[in-house]
Amino acid sequence: MHLAYPAVLAVLLFSTGLYGVLARRNVILVLMSVELMLNAVNLNLVAFDVWLRDTLHTGQALTLFTIAIAAAEIGIGLAIVLMVYRNRGTSDIDKLRDTAEGARGAEEAGEPAPAEKAEATA
Repeated sequence: MHLAYPAVLAVLLFSTGLYGVLARRNVILVLMSVELMLNAVNLNLVAFDVWLRDTLHTGQALTLFTIAIAAAEIGIGLAIVLMVYRNRGTSDIDKLRDTAEGARGAEEAGEPAPAEKAEATA
């Protein structure tokens, strides 16, 4: 098997994932793009393991470790996204960034943060 075929496929997958991370505004789609990038790395690990004919199959073992880490990452990431969506009502990255900057700007201007305003009125 030629090493070029899986390497080109991995480059295409990684490039697509990188474009998704940089261009998307939905947090779920960004997480999916990160998973696509991790799968491109896994493909490279297995392809180089087969090409080098490693007797310990280190590339495949590292791929299994990466898959386990990716599964944990997506589980925690989805839990965080769901909590942010329940609290803020949106999963748009730009809107979440604007609300965070608005809270920081209010603190710098001497106004209380929104959480402090809610405590003061209660």
